[in-house]
Amino acid sequence: MTTLGAVYLPYLPPERLRSVAQAADEAGLEELWLWEDCFLEGGIATMSAALAWTERLRVGMGLLPVPLRNVALAAMEVATLDRLFPGRALVGIGHGVQDWMGQVGARAESPVTLLREYGTALRALLGGDRVTTKGRYVSLDGVALDWPPNTRPPLFVGAVGPRSLRLAGEIADGTLLTGGTSPDEVRRAKALVDEGRARRGEGAGDPHPIVVSIHAATGPDAAARLEAERVKWGYESIAERSVTGTPQQMADAIAAWAEAGATTVVLQPTPDDPDLESFIRFIAQEVRPLVP
Repeated sequence: MTTLGAVYLPYLPPERLRSVAQAADEAGLEELWLWEDCFLEGGIATMSAALAWTERLRVGMGLLPVPLRNVALAAMEVATLDRLFPGRALVGIGHGVQDWMGQVGARAESPVTLLREYGTALRALLGGDRVTTKGRYVSLDGVALDWPPNTRPPLFVGAVGPRSLRLAGEIADGTLLTGGTSPDEVRRAKALVDEGRARRGEGAGDPHPIVVSIHAATGPDAAARLEAERVKWGYESIAERSVTGTPQQMADAIAAWAEAGATTVVLQPTPDDPDLESFIRFIAQEVRPLVP
């Protein structure tokens, strides 16, 4: 069964989040995903608020840039969220945009090495282990959480390039694909993730969710708003990177991403959506029942 979610874009002010999160919760949407883009909204703050304002909604963070946080601090934050809201916090980590990392003096010479060391240590800490490691970027000396999760939550890794996609399959419990990924690109990404999973050995046969965000718009001006997204992101075509139309048309289109290997499809509204709460209700109440 395909999970359906939506994105709350950080281009919107933080004070809008409460109304949108509660609309998603009340409408029965499965997941609401947040971004931590520099220099907009903090991921942990927005995630904890959205979880506190809702009852059943799963809230995802896609993603926390690893150069910005010490891994022990990230483990403390994720463990706290999981204990406060068991099973509802979905956390992704990744390289972050390298230009932004450079702006704050945190750019790593080898982002893949950093992500490997960081992700490996973070999973171990969240699993309740006492961790000692001295890598190129991550150093821990007998560190263990006093309040680890009762059950280790899944750790997602965001990836775009082949090396990072293989690494996601090797060290993570799930993979986040960048917004606007086409079905063909999902298929290629999944093959690389599976190569990484094959290296993993123990646990390689466990489920490995693939989460993809795709552009979405409804209403009479949907085509114009999606065209603006095409121009903004530099796509040759928006057709295989978006969904629009009637609920049935949107559900039929979403099936293409599911068939390509996505287990969760997250609909990304345009930043200028005129009524985001109504968009959320439309997705949850009219599109969701038509998605297998």
